[in-house]
Amino acid sequence: MKTLVSALTVAISIHNVSAADPAGPERWAREIAAFEAADRESPPKTGGVVFVGSSSIRLWKTLAEDFPGLRPINRGFGGSHISDCVHYFERLVGVHQPRLVVFYCGSNDLAAGKKPEDVAADFRTFCARLHAAAPEARLIVTSIKLTPARWHLREQIAFANALLAAHCAGDPRRTFLDLNPFVLTPDGTPREDLYVADRLHLNAAGYAVWREHLRLLVR
Repeated sequence: MKTLVSALTVAISIHNVSAADPAGPERWAREIAAFEAADRESPPKTGGVVFVGSSSIRLWKTLAEDFPGLRPINRGFGGSHISDCVHYFERLVGVHQPRLVVFYCGSNDLAAGKKPEDVAADFRTFCARLHAAAPEARLIVTSIKLTPARWHLREQIAFANALLAAHCAGDPRRTFLDLNPFVLTPDGTPREDLYVADRLHLNAAGYAVWREHLRLLVR
């Protein structure tokens, strides 16, 4: 009897944890609802520039200053996977009918155990959704970062980036921007001075590097 009670207790605990911390796209429901609330309060114009992806987008607090006159829309939500961006595509991107999307995502996917091929497949789906919703829109995809914290994933990151670049090469509306050469030291390791204490997310100097190279394309 004690064994049965213990088993039931564990099962209930697992269920409660799962319910409180869903693993699927629904875990971002609050963040997506907050974006929608912001849009209702201050509706952005269509035909603009949308930055979408994971925490490297979400934490880019100086987008408006870095791209003056463009009024970029930040739709980054930290910890997200490309599949999450696909799931919420219409509410994140489609609703804005953008002329340009700047996309960064994929690092969390690989850190969670997804394969580069999975990342590429989800990215292809994202592209298909964008081209269907906004056929004239351009897409700029920045390379998955080679960071100190995830240096052990460098081979998977390099392979995933190669797959993303290959898919972008198949359509003139898509551009793959490899920013990794600009955030590495001469010996090919990540520059620690471009990251905050977690060694994963960019600091102001890191975002300045991104801005410098994206400004040539974001217009």
